[in-house]
Amino acid sequence: MDILNIAGYKFVTLDNLSQLRLYFLEKCEGLNLKGTILVSPEGINIALAGSTADAMAFKAILISHVHFSDIFFKDSYSRVIPFKRLKVKIKKEIITLRKPHIRPDQQRVPSISPEQLKQWLDEKCNITLLDTRNPYEVELGTFRRATHLDIEDFSEFPMVIRELPRHKPIVMFCTGGVRCEKAGLYLLNKGFSDVYQLEGGILNYFSRVGAAHYIGNCFVFDERVAVTPDLEPIFLQTKGNNYEFRAITHRSSGT
Repeated sequence: MDILNIAGYKFVTLDNLSQLRLYFLEKCEGLNLKGTILVSPEGINIALAGSTADAMAFKAILISHVHFSDIFFKDSYSRVIPFKRLKVKIKKEIITLRKPHIRPDQQRVPSISPEQLKQWLDEKCNITLLDTRNPYEVELGTFRRATHLDIEDFSEFPMVIRELPRHKPIVMFCTGGVRCEKAGLYLLNKGFSDVYQLEGGILNYFSRVGAAHYIGNCFVFDERVAVTPDLEPIFLQTKGNNYEFRAITHRSSGT
């Protein structure tokens, strides 16, 4: 598969957003990349695809920037680019929670590695494994022991946490980690003391330990629809080598 899909985010205080938007738009157009980049005062969220050489060239450009030198990407491959166009947008938040006092650019919830989570699940540790995603994502796949919040939009998260147990550790996860950065800080702010986030989300878990303790696939926010625990894309195949992309529209997006 010749197309490299890259996804990553970084919470960092940014200004000159209009200049950043034009800079990234120019670089992506020059490299024939498609996908979405969100820039906001709190950071950047990236989901792009193109040839391996072009995607790697964009990574090199990004990490040369002082604000993004340590950004972490989740990579996967596909036969075709799963985006129809390139969008570079300025947003108030790169993931919408509507709680301006929650600042992942200034504080971060402790993370645990995929290997550590697998060990805890192997040992049946007494934890709350919290899925912060939406029901349509959970429907395609999740961890066996996960608690689901049944929220249609991530901004509803603060309204549904009252019943979460406070007497045992909470390990939260999402697709790529960005939602947990805010969800974890919100829980700490509300008095939960033992909170962790899965480093790099489900996509990083798949990359590092595979399908252990996970059932199904992982919904992704592009026309691949989902990826398997082997990070193989799931397309709806038609005749020959052509693919039919299924349009899926929801109120919230993110990684």
